Amino acid sequence: MTVNDTTASAQIGVIGLAVMGSNLARNFARNGYAVALYNRTTAKTDDLVAQHGGDGTFVPSESLEDFVASLERPRKMIIMVKAGGGTDAVIEQLIPLLEEGDIVVDGGNAHYEDTRRREKALREVGLHFVGAGISGGEEGALNGPSIMPGGPAESYETLGPILEAISAKVDGEPCCVHIGPDGAGHFVKMVHNGIEYADMQFIAEAFDVLHSAGLTPKEISEVFTQWNTGDLDSYLIEITAEVLAHVDAATGAPFVSVVEDAAEQKGTGRWTVQIALELGVPVNTIAESVFARSTSGHAALRTAARAALTGPQRSAVDASEREALVENVRQALWSAKVVAYAQGLDQIRTASEEFGWDVDIAEVAKIWRGGCIIRAKLLERIRSEYAAGNLTTLLEAPSVAAGLADSQDGWRAAVSHAVASGVPVPGFSAALAYYDTVRAERLPAALVQGQRDYFGAHTYRRNDRDGVFHTEWSADRSETQQS
Repeated sequence: MTVNDTTASAQIGVIGLAVMGSNLARNFARNGYAVALYNRTTAKTDDLVAQHGGDGTFVPSESLEDFVASLERPRKMIIMVKAGGGTDAVIEQLIPLLEEGDIVVDGGNAHYEDTRRREKALREVGLHFVGAGISGGEEGALNGPSIMPGGPAESYETLGPILEAISAKVDGEPCCVHIGPDGAGHFVKMVHNGIEYADMQFIAEAFDVLHSAGLTPKEISEVFTQWNTGDLDSYLIEITAEVLAHVDAATGAPFVSVVEDAAEQKGTGRWTVQIALELGVPVNTIAESVFARSTSGHAALRTAARAALTGPQRSAVDASEREALVENVRQALWSAKVVAYAQGLDQIRTASEEFGWDVDIAEVAKIWRGGCIIRAKLLERIRSEYAAGNLTTLLEAPSVAAGLADSQDGWRAAVSHAVASGVPVPGFSAALAYYDTVRAERLPAALVQGQRDYFGAHTYRRNDRDGVFHTEWSADRSETQQS
């Protein structure tokens, strides 16, 4: 049923009716909520009502004033416009129209610092601001996304049941939970996207290693289909198999062979790396995935390098070696994926401690099991391990550590094969380097500290007694205690 009376009482409103906003509005309507609609250009509003009025009750408005008037109190509205200035502009227009206790939700990919700023500003005028990460793309928005709302806990008491109703469900549990105060929700969504970048890079590297060894895209599609029945079962593995099996209608060639090999990005992966540096958290697998996209699009660099540089000749493996290579690559893919999750969750844990968010990592893993882009079988293991104990890193979890121990020989063999063949595997290599770094009994950082003290008198600590020391390198090399 379509309602076209702005005096009607809508339970939730959506501002911004591009694909994500429209599908989210339809999802609310399908779940029995009366949905207020507003878009800067009314054509999108009219189009949604005309095409999908049968989904439920919509209350369209041509002005923000009418939109706000159509919402029951406390008013609940989700802004689905372009992140940044567009969101600020909508908020500025809304504030004079709202009343104390009303709830404004930003469902876009906002920077968490922007969300913290907005939450503080709206709190000061008696309004609730919720930064909600929403993952799952346009299909998820329509059929059930993973939702990561932050903001005031009291706002979730009102808003939570509505968001949980439209979220994806796994074993009957909604893929939505209150993440924490102010920017916590958008921070967790940002890290989700960083892990997504890494996962996609690993999958691309797995394809590249197998393709360079002589497997066709169709054969690799079959490999991925098989992998999707085991520990690698995930949404990204599933769609990769479909993409690799697709044949270009215009040329009859495998689709993947006619697509330009330059990957684009929208910024959340880059934010993840930048903020990890600020927090002092190593996320080298995510960083390498971001840099891999940057390198793929650096046409001038690649053209110059191809003309100047040489490497080993790639060659197909013998049929007798193929099965072993496929298994090694599978183990490398699973292991690297685990490391990316470990790094991302460590970043969330660190930020939670830094900002006082009290994020429950087990709950994060739980709501990532369905609806979102990185949904995977692995997440149930992650959820149960974090629920069982307070982990510093996912890698110390008993089942995870055991799985990595079982997979590391194949992981190392896959990386060795790629290096010997001249196939770039920055993600696999970075993940393996991280694994070896964090498990090392002693690191060469001691030498780095010696170098820093030599050229900059930056001092160092000893492992045999307390204090900070400096060696007089340019004099008699005597050691003095600085503190």
